[in-house]
Amino acid sequence: MGSQIRSAIILTGLWVLVVAVALVVRPPLPVDETRYLAVAWDMWLEGHYLVPYLNGEPYSHKPPLLFWLMTAGWHAFGVNEWWPRLVAPLFGLGSMLFTMRLARVLWPDRPEVPGLAPLLLFACSFWALFTTLTMFDMMLAFFALAALIALVMAARTGRWRGFLAAGIAIGLGVLAKGPAILLHYLPVALTAPWWLPALAGEAAKPRWGRWYGGVALSVVVAATVGLAWAVPAGISGGEAYRNAIFWGQSAGRVVDSFAHARPFWWYAAVIPGLVLPLLVWPPLWRAFARLGRAFGDGGVRLTLVWMGAAFVVFSLVSGKQLHYLLPEFPALALLAAYLMSRSDAASGAQVRRRDLALPGILLLVAGAALIALPHLEVGGRLGQMAGEGRFGLAGLLVIFAAGVMRLAAADRVGQAGRLALAVAVLVCAVHVAFSSVLYARYDLTPIAREIKAYEDAGKRVANVGKYHGQYHYLGRLTKPVPAIGLVDGDMQAYFAAHPDGYAVAYYKNLPKTPEPLSTFRFRNLTAVFWPVAVLKAHPGLEDRQ
Repeated sequence: MGSQIRSAIILTGLWVLVVAVALVVRPPLPVDETRYLAVAWDMWLEGHYLVPYLNGEPYSHKPPLLFWLMTAGWHAFGVNEWWPRLVAPLFGLGSMLFTMRLARVLWPDRPEVPGLAPLLLFACSFWALFTTLTMFDMMLAFFALAALIALVMAARTGRWRGFLAAGIAIGLGVLAKGPAILLHYLPVALTAPWWLPALAGEAAKPRWGRWYGGVALSVVVAATVGLAWAVPAGISGGEAYRNAIFWGQSAGRVVDSFAHARPFWWYAAVIPGLVLPLLVWPPLWRAFARLGRAFGDGGVRLTLVWMGAAFVVFSLVSGKQLHYLLPEFPALALLAAYLMSRSDAASGAQVRRRDLALPGILLLVAGAALIALPHLEVGGRLGQMAGEGRFGLAGLLVIFAAGVMRLAAADRVGQAGRLALAVAVLVCAVHVAFSSVLYARYDLTPIAREIKAYEDAGKRVANVGKYHGQYHYLGRLTKPVPAIGLVDGDMQAYFAAHPDGYAVAYYKNLPKTPEPLSTFRFRNLTAVFWPVAVLKAHPGLEDRQ
């Protein structure tokens, strides 16, 4: 069996394992996953396919592609729990397969690289964990990879259709997460005179005026795809929505983020932890020690531009989140796979079992720490979770993953497969460790069903504080949930309009009096349902901590 087919089978199996475990042992997490499910639910319920809505208001924070795909699945399979949580992970699987494809077009003379690169990608624990989540970044990575594959094909063939395909991919990326996809494409496209002539194998010798005309064409095609939705959506959604989708979100994150403001060095500090246990694999160190000797290769230069441009730009803007750099993980895996193939070929290095000893030791220590954690005197939130979680079982699973490192492998792809398998077990262990905690503290279904029961009885339920739509899909709510306590007078207005209504408030310390109507766990707080009459009779009750 060829290394590429073997790698694809391994990857698919590991992806099925981690996604299936996540769907079974973890509820949709607030606020992000539950919010995106709520937007899709509103789209399905009200037919708001042009302008996404959340809790009765236009939702401008994200474009609609994820929500379209969620509702498309409901049209095909009926409303269910599993499909909307499967959409984003499917793009994670597709991204790994596209990483294999990009390796083939970058280095056609090195057939071992396509089989190795996606396994190294999955061996980054952050990538493997994130592929189980309902977020937008795996979609962005997928379309960025598609655009770069098309760009390299245009470089090899000199044909315009590569630029057309790249433009379509970028346009779909815009519909997935906005114009941020250009940051993963344009630096590579604009620096082609540096990397294109050095590509391995046959490559066209472009006239650079024609090349940049093709790049411009791809951007025009992308803009056409994005504007085909944005223009009618902006007209339909009104001025505030139009300003938000055309300018507010992107500009706000560049100039001064709405949240997540961190120092410029933050990514450099945290990235090493995201690529464990791959980071401590000695063949990787030996490969990168030869980076200088491979600097003349066009594929190496392309991946360096791809990673470097995004890293610099994201480090300079104020808003930083770990997942913003996920589309660059395939570039790291591609570079590592190529350097490893060169290193092994140059040194004649034999695949030895001890190559995996250090990752195995790291996993062994992590497993022992998980087993010991519930028996240690740990304070704060971690101490609470240690007493509630299944950390002993999770530790045993991680120790099993360490044992995987002792299995012999015939080649480097086999070793990378064992490393990827260990990471898959590690991701499953994380889910097992926290599953009881997540269902006790983060499963909002009981609260959502309580709200739905009142809704079915013709009563309104308001949320004290900002509402992120966290109950809408879980409770299959059909009416907006008023958010009160945000501006002066909104609570009194709600009381006057719904004297027989209810409100849910949140407390660190539950009030001793009056008697709550019902209580539920909500993260590290207690959610309490109050009749409006009780809140009116006890002014300030909703603010007690």
